[in-house]
Formats: sequence, C-alpha cells, structure tokens
Amino acid sequence: MSGEPDLIVVGGGSAGLACAVRLAEGGLKVLLVEAGKSHKDIRSTIPALMSGIVHTPGFDWCYMAEPDPSVGGRPDVWPAGKRLGGGSSINGMMFIRGHRWDYDHWAELGATGWDYASCLPYFRRLEDNERGADAWRGTGGPIAVSEVRSHYPVTGDWIAAATEAGIPRSPDLNGERAEGVDFIQLSQRGGLRCSSAHGYIARAIGRGGLQVLLEAQVLRIEIGDGRAKGVTIRQGGAEKTLTAREGVVLSAGALNTPRLLMLSGLGPAAHLAQHGIEVKRDLPGVGQNLQEHTGVHMVHEVSAHTLNDDSRGLRGALQVLKLALNGSGALTTGIGHAQAFVKTRAHLPAPNIQLAFSAFSFEVTPEGNLALAAKPSISTFVALMRPDYRGQVTLASSDPSAPPKIEFHLLGSEDDVEQLAEGLLLSRRIAQQASLVGQVVDEIRPGLAADSVETLKPYIRAASLPMYHPVGTARMGAADDEMAVVDPDLGLRGVAGLWVADASVMPTIPQGNTNATSLMIGDKAADHILRTLAD
Repeated sequence: MSGEPDLIVVGGGSAGLACAVRLAEGGLKVLLVEAGKSHKDIRSTIPALMSGIVHTPGFDWCYMAEPDPSVGGRPDVWPAGKRLGGGSSINGMMFIRGHRWDYDHWAELGATGWDYASCLPYFRRLEDNERGADAWRGTGGPIAVSEVRSHYPVTGDWIAAATEAGIPRSPDLNGERAEGVDFIQLSQRGGLRCSSAHGYIARAIGRGGLQVLLEAQVLRIEIGDGRAKGVTIRQGGAEKTLTAREGVVLSAGALNTPRLLMLSGLGPAAHLAQHGIEVKRDLPGVGQNLQEHTGVHMVHEVSAHTLNDDSRGLRGALQVLKLALNGSGALTTGIGHAQAFVKTRAHLPAPNIQLAFSAFSFEVTPEGNLALAAKPSISTFVALMRPDYRGQVTLASSDPSAPPKIEFHLLGSEDDVEQLAEGLLLSRRIAQQASLVGQVVDEIRPGLAADSVETLKPYIRAASLPMYHPVGTARMGAADDEMAVVDPDLGLRGVAGLWVADASVMPTIPQGNTNATSLMIGDKAADHILRTLAD
C-alpha cells in the first residue's frame, strides 16, 4: 500500500481483523495496527496446545484484576490476546452465537439495528459451517465452524443423561433453538484452530487494500478539531504518528479499548484529570459496564476412557499421528465437547446457566494455565450467563505501557451464587442418570456432602473463575443515554471519524462464549462505517 490510508484499524483481534478485511473488501485502503506478533505459530494452531499459551507473555497481555472481595480477596487472571487474531488465537475455540433474546434486548436498550434479525445475516456471512447452510447457518465464510474431532463415547453418554434429566435435545444450539443440549461446535478447520487471523487474512491476500503492521503498540489516538486524525505508535523503541484520511476504528478489546480512549483524553473527565490527561471529550461511560461470565467446575472420576488417558505415554504419541493423518484425536480438542443451555427458573426469558461438558478434567494453575488431571475424569463447567454485577476498567497510570486497572466482583450478588448452586445440582443430577451413573466412580469436586444450595455456597465462593469473556466497557446506546459511549453505528459520541468495533460495545453480555459475537460485531461494523462514509 502506498500513501495515506483511508482508515487505521487499531487491534487485529477477532473483531478488528473482521472489520479491517471487510472494509478493504468495500474498496477502502486500510492500515491494521497490531501490538502482537504474527499468528503463525504452532502453539496457537494445534488446539490442545492452548493450555500452554494462555497467560504466556508472547501470546497474552497477562493482566491481573484487582483483589475481588466476593471470592475472598483473590486477584484473578484476565487474559487478553497478544497475537494477530487476539483472543481467537488463544481461546478454547467454542463457537457459540448467543440467544435471540440477547440481541433483541440490545435493541430494546437503544442499540437499534442490533436485534437478532439484523445480526443474523452477519453470523451467516462470517461462517463456513460444517453442518451446511440453512435459514440460520452459513457456508463459504472466513471462519470455519466444525464438529468436535476428539471423540469420546462418554460425551454422547452425557448428552443422553442430560435428556434423561429433562433437558431437551437441540438440533443446533447456534440455529433456530439456542436452548437444550448438543455437541459443541468449534472454530476449527481440519482439526486446527481457525482464528480470525487464519480465517480473514486469507481473504485479503493479493487484494491490495489491507496493510498489516505488527508489533506496533498504539499509545493514543490523535484528536484534533473534534475528529480522530490518526494514532501515535511505538514500534522497535521509536514513536511515530500515523494519519488516515477518514479516521480510526478502535478494536482493542473490552480491556484495552477503554484504556486507549482514556489515554487519548476520551472518558470520565474527573478520572482523566486525576492522571493529568487533557480532556478532549467527557464520556462518563468509558470503562464502565464491565461484564463477565462466572463459572465453577463439577468434576467426576470415571471408569470411561477420557482424554486424560490419551495425554501421555504411547497413547499420547498416537495422538500426534492421528492429527497428522486425518486431523482428529486429542490434539484437536477444544475446551469442551458438549454443552447445554438451561433455565433453572422457569420464568426467565432465556437460559441463565451454561453447562459445558469436557471428556477430561484439569486444574487451573496459579499462573492461569491448564494442567490435566492424572486419572480418567470428566468435568462440567457450570457458568452463570447473566450476572447482576457491573465492574469497571480504569487507568492505573497515564503511562501507555501500564496495564488497565480491572475491578470486578465475580459473585456480585447472593442471587448469582444461588443460580450457580442450582446449576451444580442440575449437573449432579445428570451424572446420576442411567446413561452415565454406571461410569461415575466418584464426585471429586465439589463432593456429595455439598448437597443443597446452602451447602454449595462455600465451594462456589472458593472455586469460581472468570470465563475470560469481558464485554461492555464502551457500550452502544441511544443518543439520550449519557452512559452510552458509541451510537448504534458505532461512532464515538462527540468525536467524528472514530468508531469502536469489538466486545466493548455490547450493552449486555450474551449467552455463552463471546468470540462468535465479537466476530459478528467486527464483520457488521464494516457495513456501518462504509455507509457512514458514503453519506
């Protein structure tokens, strides 16, 4: 690319890459600026190696939240992808769109044009679904969506047991009915990870409209005369300012997008003044409305063959051969193999609990990595879909190298704890059904002695974890909503030529893992920006 670009996109993660490539396809000259390295690394390509890259500095920003009083003052790890592909280069690859109610609720909250019917065409456009196309699913898109290729019979037994426990079988949790139980779908192609980098970059090769600048950290957005003019970056120890004709698209994620906005003088005026930053635009909603899914594990030792058996010795060596020959086996595993979305309370408009089943179990190390258990075992991660609590991301310092300050309560209310307890009791009931009970040797966590909502509460407070799905810190909303940071076209309030396109714009957290929704936001954002520039 020669000359000044039309737009600079900050952040080559799930949404940023999708947006940049679609903008280039729309005829614009786009410069994508990414702080991390290339996605071309075997550790972020072979799915099972994800356990060694989360909270590893070359792949992850390795953020720590502030001590959380709701879990005894523990400071949790909050990963953020540090490679081209962002979170989609280090995540568990579970491809989940959320529930129709989530998007219709966004529209009710003022995000017009983001209801389910408006988002569905973009979900269909971005995927290449192994199950084929229908009214809800798409083929031919950049992101491959595949079936689980690490097959363990106990997974099918768990699904059967879930139906015996009263959970209906869904033909496709990403399709017409996002409630019930089904096998998990993964963002993989041929058993290998299909991150936004793997999927979208191939579409841009040879087209000339996109340039990617790696290992270039954006320090701030340059604002002049009420509009975004470009960005100042640090690359190789040197700082320089890059400009763009039409402006800047910020896609740095729910933790870094508000940090960069505030470093650029866009945010709560009093907070910026505390750090000696000139206020370009007082936006009280920047960094507020932080949401995250909270979950807790139920683990059973089983007599069945599980992935734990295939992780070492000769069986482990065989998995390398299976991956090489036909893209199958334990090395293709994502973080889960089956899942259910359920209501533990009948009056709710959408499921409040996700049960994510894995034909293996692991422990989370103090460093945030996963360590497989030695014995054959299965685990069910019981996750709360719509927590009450809203946290915040603020500046720890005016130094652009300083990490964001993350404040969040995983268990923000007693009702959140009770809903997780209801999910654990349902998970235990599944393990006691005819299709599974004969294979269960013991309940390792939390243990059968915790047999009620009340007796499960201490375990939940001790063992709850974030699911690494932060959203909402630059939320979109109506013009009269003073806490909305962007309008429904994703333009920043009061600043021309500046858009936000990533998980930070979500008004509320959707059901399930959030990467597919982030991809959709980036893909859809490009059309909003192209329309704005054409007007």
